[in-house]
Amino acid sequence: MTTEPPAPASFLATRRGQLTLVFLCTVAFLDFAGTSIINVALPSIRNDLHFSIQNLQWVLSAYLMTYGGFLLLGGRAADLLGRRRILVGGTALFALSSIACGVAQNSGTLVAARLVQGVGAAMMTPAALSILTTSFNQGTDRLRALGAWGAMVGVASVVGVLLGGLLSGGPGWRWVFFVNPPICVLVLIAAYRLVDNDNKQSRLAHFDARGAVLVTAAMLLTIYALIRAPEVGWNTTRTIAELLGAAALLVVFLINERLHANPLVPLSIFRIKGLAGADSTQIIAIAGFYSMFFFITLYMQNVLRYSPTKAGTAYVPVALGVAVSAGVCSRLFVRTGTRPIMAAGALLAAGGVYWLSRIPVHGSYASDLLPGLLIMSVGLGAVFVSVQTAANAGVPPDKAGLAAALINASFQLGAALGLAIFSNIATSRTNALVARHVALPSALTSGFHRALLASSIFLVAAAVIALRATNTKGEPMPASETEQIIIEFDGRPLAIPDNT
Repeated sequence: MTTEPPAPASFLATRRGQLTLVFLCTVAFLDFAGTSIINVALPSIRNDLHFSIQNLQWVLSAYLMTYGGFLLLGGRAADLLGRRRILVGGTALFALSSIACGVAQNSGTLVAARLVQGVGAAMMTPAALSILTTSFNQGTDRLRALGAWGAMVGVASVVGVLLGGLLSGGPGWRWVFFVNPPICVLVLIAAYRLVDNDNKQSRLAHFDARGAVLVTAAMLLTIYALIRAPEVGWNTTRTIAELLGAAALLVVFLINERLHANPLVPLSIFRIKGLAGADSTQIIAIAGFYSMFFFITLYMQNVLRYSPTKAGTAYVPVALGVAVSAGVCSRLFVRTGTRPIMAAGALLAAGGVYWLSRIPVHGSYASDLLPGLLIMSVGLGAVFVSVQTAANAGVPPDKAGLAAALINASFQLGAALGLAIFSNIATSRTNALVARHVALPSALTSGFHRALLASSIFLVAAAVIALRATNTKGEPMPASETEQIIIEFDGRPLAIPDNT
């Protein structure tokens, strides 16, 4: 007679597990709210620090560029150096750069501080997500934890717009940055109390420094080219050269990774079923979502003449819709899996954005904005929570930081791609109408129409791509493929499988 081994205890059922999940979701909130909180404050920042219209975009783009550029390095560093160490370092850098942003007295200082802030976020976010996936490694626990993280990504992105409006319309735009350091202090305290010390040093002797430089340069150049393309032109020699240069760097990086004994990005991670599908879905979906928030905020402030506070408050129902949708969908995964929810959410969001693409010049919030925003919010919650879950399913613990970096890099790349493409569509239409002496509110609204319609098409494409993602229902995390003891003999590493 054989007896089955007892099921592992649920970490999430313990008080420490629950506090750990709250702490990690706080990191997610800090990061993703920080990405969107600036939007409503931009007019105030421009007036106070005398930004030109051309340079104002760098308040957003500087953060986006370094965040996306350093994500793969930050995520892999968490795997190799220790997740808590990288989380603590990134959070401290994020806090200090937030203070520098808040006290900035000129445009150059603010942009420089935003560049540093992006590096801090690129360290702390993949480290936090990899801590989550390795701490909650049982099927049900993992689904719930990833569901909470995915919900926080969506909710924080919307709440950030709300907080940006309330703070910039109240105590002033500087508090958009000053709100971060107190939260960072709480995160640092929780990191030392709740996360075990996992510092690793054995693999540093053969660290892939060349790969780190190549992939970071490739990501930075890609995002920079996407940011600048709407201004300098997509068919200019400069843009084409930058994109070709980024592609060449990426090719050299891939060759380096195949030849290096300890690659920064083991290419075997892309053999994990469904990971590439989930990351690709997020790139296309975020391109539609992020630009939609950008254009709707501009519409409320520049066409409907909403104050920053009123524009921010308009997103309260969206935050509630995302939270409810994410909570419901994370419970449905056990029955349906992630794939159908991801695809259905993208299609639903496409319908909501299409509704918004028909906004009139003299629009009403209740009849023209709210229905589309609510439909979109339900789809947004479903997409975020399912993408985060699918992208981390089947990832062994030793690659958790890298997988977390990839899904976050897809967010940043999607945001840059969406703004580059759809801003060009909106601006071209608006400029053409202004040249024909059409009133500015009508010209702006017509530009938004075309950009939002294109955003809805991107979300339909995301639904199609989602069909290639994994359909996880909460399977347990696989054992690490590289669990081994590394010792040195005559200056060279010897790997001995750890079978204990």
